[in-house]
Amino acid sequence: MHRWLLVLTTILFLVAQASGIDQGGRVLPGMIRQFEEDLGSVQRTYPLRMSGHHQERVRKFLLQWRQSLEERPVGEFSREDQIDYLLFMNYLDRSLREQELEMARLAELAPVLPFAPRLIGLEEERRRMSQVNAELAAGVLDEVDREIQKMHEAVAGGMDEGDSETAAVRVSVVVANRAAMECLNLQIMLEKWYGFYAGYDPVFTWWVEAPYKRVRRSLEAYSEFLRAEVVGVSADDKDAIVGDPIGREALVSALRYEMISYSPEELIRIAEQEYEWCETEMKKASRELGYGDNWLEAVEHVKTLHVKPGQQPELIRQLAVEAIQFLEERHLLTIPPLAKETWRIQMMSAERQKVSPFFTGGEVITVAFPLDSMQHEQKLMSLRGNNIHFSRATVQHELIPGHHLQQFMTRRYHEYRKLFWTPFWVEGWALYWEMRLWDLGFPRSAEDKVGMLFWRMHRCARIIFSFSFHLGKMTPQECVEMLVTKVGHERDNATAEVRRSFGGSYPPLYQAAYMVGALQFREMFEEYVGGRRIAEKDFHDRILEENMMPVEMVRLLLGTEPVPGRSMPEWRFYPGIE
Repeated sequence: MHRWLLVLTTILFLVAQASGIDQGGRVLPGMIRQFEEDLGSVQRTYPLRMSGHHQERVRKFLLQWRQSLEERPVGEFSREDQIDYLLFMNYLDRSLREQELEMARLAELAPVLPFAPRLIGLEEERRRMSQVNAELAAGVLDEVDREIQKMHEAVAGGMDEGDSETAAVRVSVVVANRAAMECLNLQIMLEKWYGFYAGYDPVFTWWVEAPYKRVRRSLEAYSEFLRAEVVGVSADDKDAIVGDPIGREALVSALRYEMISYSPEELIRIAEQEYEWCETEMKKASRELGYGDNWLEAVEHVKTLHVKPGQQPELIRQLAVEAIQFLEERHLLTIPPLAKETWRIQMMSAERQKVSPFFTGGEVITVAFPLDSMQHEQKLMSLRGNNIHFSRATVQHELIPGHHLQQFMTRRYHEYRKLFWTPFWVEGWALYWEMRLWDLGFPRSAEDKVGMLFWRMHRCARIIFSFSFHLGKMTPQECVEMLVTKVGHERDNATAEVRRSFGGSYPPLYQAAYMVGALQFREMFEEYVGGRRIAEKDFHDRILEENMMPVEMVRLLLGTEPVPGRSMPEWRFYPGIE
């Protein structure tokens, strides 16, 4: 009897797996896992972002999934599946919008890189496992080399006010900078293509080696020319900040995906109001320290309170233990014992500090502090920027209850929702805790208050300068100046922050997400905990266990309201901005 029961249970489990229904009777988790695996297969097979075939295949894939999702009987889903349906549909819509914007950006490069499709075609033929025709490939490379030389002359002619025998091509600084980077990507692609055949096929090497080397040199020279002459950055300047503003339309589109019901201009106003609050509190702390209303002098004083070289790791350990004890004594959230045990420290390289002059966190907290290889002035700036009280305000942001605890929990609960990653949940949660700890009296002294307020002002400034940059209202240099004069940053650290913001490794909304996400969590706390709908500990635990998603969807998930058929951002979470 037990044997037959086991067989029947196994059969039912396999049927559920085949139909995409998990053991809890849910449909969407299985669909999302399958989508993520399928998307990975497509992206690995068609990795060439500049390729028309890549764009076409990815778009077809996304449209097929969206159609399949639209055909599902949403009314028959559980409430949690309905929420995952909205998250999934929102993700697909966002991906399709982003692809349209990416195609428009690539179209801007076409007049500057008209030879790119022919080079990409060589690599696509290889990926299709077509037999290479070495003589034809050599001919393509020879023609591409001449076309690169021609474009080089045409762009140079576009910069010359006088007459030119070559048809002139005028290129903006932003497009030239983007094209210079794509030339380097084409070099890398071409190197992989050549390395696949060279040494294995002697006929290929005989035909292709010489034109291949010429094309590589021409691509490199063209890239250096675009960056040095059009962008205005010398070849040996690795630290210049250029940036690539995306414009208002793209900002609004990105905010819609994040379910933020405010315009860029409204978010700047919110940041300005939050900054005013910070400045008022800064003046109070400044008066306690004897600097009157000159709070920038108070910030300068706090910067001098750093540990000696070699002592920073021990300081970080002490600050992490202190924050954990503060949280547990007040029963603010559940901290699994293994999470407390399994975080580690490593030191940040001097090169990395050019873009991340402060801590970065997770299971490993990477600590910024001076190295002996730095110049004397750089050492002083790193010491001052990573002082005791600034550090006390950020260790819990990076570890517990911030990024380390987030990562620990999201790997264990509703793991499939990692597809819906958003900095508004990730960074918003960590900054929300800085706000919550402030309200609970975590800062012990005026110096601690200055440290916490410094970072809070910094997050306000991030909204203002990042949106203003992408709206075309501020230059990178003006952004640096703002961080120095309105927040109190060391100049090198301010430059690193702006370089990080606009270097291309972070999405355009990332820097704004800290404060905006925190304000969303703060308002949700007032609604649920302040409104006595849920206990504080349960509120915090539930957020972590549901995994990441736009914060408006967290609010919907915690509530009991009916799930809308297609969610659009409606939550006006900031009082006073109507």
